[in-house]
Amino acid sequence: MIVLSGASASGKTEVAKYLASHYHIDKVITTTTREMRNGEQNGKDYFFVNEETFKQMIEDDKFVEYTFYNGNYYGSTKDQIRSNCCIVIDPVGLKAYVEIHDKNIVTFFLDALEDTRLMRMLERGDSKEKAEQRIINDRVAFKKENVAIVDYHVDSEHYDIAAVAAEIYRLYQEHFK
Repeated sequence: MIVLSGASASGKTEVAKYLASHYHIDKVITTTTREMRNGEQNGKDYFFVNEETFKQMIEDDKFVEYTFYNGNYYGSTKDQIRSNCCIVIDPVGLKAYVEIHDKNIVTFFLDALEDTRLMRMLERGDSKEKAEQRIINDRVAFKKENVAIVDYHVDSEHYDIAAVAAEIYRLYQEHFK
């Protein structure tokens, strides 16, 4: 399992998409209590459950990690840990994955400078205010003491998505040799 983490606009989501389309690395399907949006499918985009079911899953220790965000629960379940899949995760989730010490999990942190990440957010259409706020929030969330020790740091500053994904896939394959 590939676990990707990094600050906003470090390339995590695009790398995950590239890994899926070019290397057949499946996306981990997470569980949420939020309402299904138009075009989404249960079991493909998320596992959609009600709050009572989610809380029972917490009680039954089904999650690697979970969070309550914007009025809804989100979490990744232990049964989603398997080979040839990928999850994009925040520092809290990353720490949870590192702490379970599963030899099938390989963790990556994508490194890119603030200026580059700000430029990427603006290029993708984020407002300047929103982008700057995300940079400020990431300074706290991604402080060294908040980020677990990962297997690999990957430079997403100087390489395009294809090159970053290729390097992650190579390291992932070599990790098990």
